[in-house]
Amino acid sequence: MPGDGRRRVSTGVLLSVLASAMFGALYVLPPLLEPLTGLEIFGWRVVLTAPLVTVLLMLTRQWRTVATMAARVRTRPATAGVLVLAAALLGVQLWLFTWAPAHGHALDVALGYFLMPLVMVVVGVAAFGERLSRARLAAVLLAAGGVAHELVRVGTLSWSTLLVALGYPAYFVLRRRAGTATTGAMWFEFVILLPVALVLVLTGPSLAVVPDLAPLLALLGVLSSAALVCYVVASQLLSFSLFGLLSYLEPVLLALVSVALLGQGIAPDEWWTYAPIWAAVLLLALEGAVQGSRLRRLRRPR
Repeated sequence: MPGDGRRRVSTGVLLSVLASAMFGALYVLPPLLEPLTGLEIFGWRVVLTAPLVTVLLMLTRQWRTVATMAARVRTRPATAGVLVLAAALLGVQLWLFTWAPAHGHALDVALGYFLMPLVMVVVGVAAFGERLSRARLAAVLLAAGGVAHELVRVGTLSWSTLLVALGYPAYFVLRRRAGTATTGAMWFEFVILLPVALVLVLTGPSLAVVPDLAPLLALLGVLSSAALVCYVVASQLLSFSLFGLLSYLEPVLLALVSVALLGQGIAPDEWWTYAPIWAAVLLLALEGAVQGSRLRRLRRPR
């Protein structure tokens, strides 16, 4: 029914925004976790996120998706290969996210997140036959203008930018094509990453300082698990193109964190990159507000 569809979209938009806000908060933590290295922080993130995701899935009645995926692996063993590949793609992104802020690549990774939604929109239209509303098309054009300015200004893209811009769309396309775009599949991906993460944590030279960093590590685990659950559920509720466009909120927040808290400044000519993209995000927010208003009117008794 139309009302159910609008409710799914409204819920998906809300979860996507919450996930982006939590990812933005996560970007502040790696520099505060020194002397832990990027690999060690990645290890702790996986070790702490895996059990917390388990608890969240149980509390939100999503644990059945884990049982469903387990049954599918038993009946279709090839699914296990898909989960391993998806875990590898996810693991690279989780590592880069924790490594970049402490190694001068915070804005490069933020630019990758700016490019990623455009790639996802193109994939959504080309591979999944999705259509864009006028507001979403206008948002794409605004965002594309900002990204194009950045490409002209910088002249090239760093490896960390390309890794985000191409890696995440590949991850989401794989999951959607294989029918594993569920929270249950995400749980298995973390279980697959867990042995590697445990090795990194237990063999890291900075293990002695972990007790002093316990509150920050706990916050890392809570934010990471909650953000990922919201993100995956949002990807299930929204079309590929809208999910990609909403992802623009995250790099805006990452850029703000990079500038305000990590000391990486925005040059005057860079505002021609960020202003159109912020305008695109605002346009999407307005479209969501209009849809929400229409849904509320439909719910009113007549």
